[in-house]
Amino acid sequence: MDEIEKPIASPPGSAWGSDVVASLVQEMGYRHITLNPGASFRGLHDSLVNHTGNRDPQMILCLHEGNAVAIAHGWAKITGEPMAVVLHSNVGLMHGTMGLFNAWCDRVPMLVLGATGPVDAAARRPWIDWLHTMSDQAALVRPFLKWDNQPASVPAAVEALLRANLITRSAPCGPVYVNLDAALQEMRLEALPALPDVSRYAPPPPSIPAPATVDAAVAMIRAAKRPMILAGRGARTTADWARRVAMAEALDAVVLTDFKVGAAFPTDHPLHAAAPTTFLTEKAQAALRGADLVLAFDWVDLAGTLKQASGFEGRVIHATLDQQLHNGFGMEHFGLPPVDLHLACEPQIALHAIADALGVGPGTPPEDLPACPALPPASPDAMLDVGTLSAALGEGLHGVPTCLVRLPLGWRGETWHFRHPLDYLGGDGGAGIGAGPGMLTGAAMALEGTGRLPVAVLGDGDTLMSATAFWTAAHYRVPMLAVICNNRSFYNDEVHQERVAKQRNRPVENKWIGQRIADPDIDIAALARAQGATGIGPVHTAGELAAAVRDAVARVRAGETVVIDARVAPGYSAAMTAGLTRHS
Repeated sequence: MDEIEKPIASPPGSAWGSDVVASLVQEMGYRHITLNPGASFRGLHDSLVNHTGNRDPQMILCLHEGNAVAIAHGWAKITGEPMAVVLHSNVGLMHGTMGLFNAWCDRVPMLVLGATGPVDAAARRPWIDWLHTMSDQAALVRPFLKWDNQPASVPAAVEALLRANLITRSAPCGPVYVNLDAALQEMRLEALPALPDVSRYAPPPPSIPAPATVDAAVAMIRAAKRPMILAGRGARTTADWARRVAMAEALDAVVLTDFKVGAAFPTDHPLHAAAPTTFLTEKAQAALRGADLVLAFDWVDLAGTLKQASGFEGRVIHATLDQQLHNGFGMEHFGLPPVDLHLACEPQIALHAIADALGVGPGTPPEDLPACPALPPASPDAMLDVGTLSAALGEGLHGVPTCLVRLPLGWRGETWHFRHPLDYLGGDGGAGIGAGPGMLTGAAMALEGTGRLPVAVLGDGDTLMSATAFWTAAHYRVPMLAVICNNRSFYNDEVHQERVAKQRNRPVENKWIGQRIADPDIDIAALARAQGATGIGPVHTAGELAAAVRDAVARVRAGETVVIDARVAPGYSAAMTAGLTRHS
């Protein structure tokens, strides 16, 4: 920690503890830092503005800490890189808690800086500093962090940040938290210390499986007559995508993908066994039961998936590091799957190692094709439901390279083809509500300059919980399109109430009570306009939505943030409803 490679010039007597923190975050390569202002980090805020000049990282002002975390989450899903976040004291941390849980469950990197009122009680202001100081602030979120620390000096803060950066970038990824004492931030320094050479604190290279383990996997694969690939989490690169396709084709292996984690294999490929869903369809269950070997690449809830395919008797190979993050706090580790061979490495590392050993070539990288809806255009007069919304969205996006950042729970996987790793990014990880607008904003920031149009189809409940993210997007001129699948209800819970009513022989007609978002109606387009975004709607028919999307595409390409209020009839596809009934 005593390297002298990178001194910082500063006038004598004008250096502060938070200047060191801001400089190091800049040196570690963070481009953005999301925040909602708070007095607990007023020192760091000043340093970000007046010491590093609000450049690398640039502050991204958010109107709620949940949005600050969700934006960083969306950024990481595209880039694979952490964004920095600052959360104000214990109260801001509490607001950001759901977002941190999402990031933890989704295994994305994130550097979170916290702050606390002075740990030294003699330095606290009356009332407010006492409210905003905790003995162990990170205890609020420690069960879903990879690592946390509360340094007591500037040198300790430097080491904590270097360690946090290393840990969050190391697989399996997850958020880290460094809590900065307000007194440490506002400590006057004689001069700014030299920063260490950040390159000497880089994460280690990926672990690779032992040759004997790869040989064992190859032997099992070659002995299989009906292999199946479960393509789960993994790096979002075209090289990995091409290799997965090449391996499946070489082995004549059927493939399933997971709606929860995003596009991993072309869904219109002959080897893709069934449309992606949250729960296995009967077709997917039958395909899994027919396999004599499953090769799973960091598949989410492998035990639950095998359980759904009752009668599966094949062997299982699983490539994952996920067990390294399991703890006793929650059950997000899911059931313990029966595995015949475990490759303890990142899924893409296992993919390439096995493919090399099998003699499978690199494959052909996917083309960056326009959006590819699978349904024909709906009648212009057709009222919107989830199916006609999908068709109308596809009609409006015709010819446009698109990234579907988020899709609603009732989306039917067979209505859209995914042919590229950026075609669809998956869910929020923790299956909460309220992350959608923020994740869209972060992903859209990461997609700028790629030629991809960022689009999310969001539920109205998800939107209303975090609609202020649209202000952040509009303020920073983030071009993106949100289509709100607005059924004016928390419809998932209507399904649950219907199930309970039937079990108890009670009136199903009452399922809507306590669920409907109506009387008064909420004008989501007006809500978007009030925050500086372009609000369109409400629209009610397929023709109106297709026209609105075409208009929105032109506006997004011109740099606007656009929100369309699409009024849909409540309801899920039959497969989705069956899944909710059986498994919720």
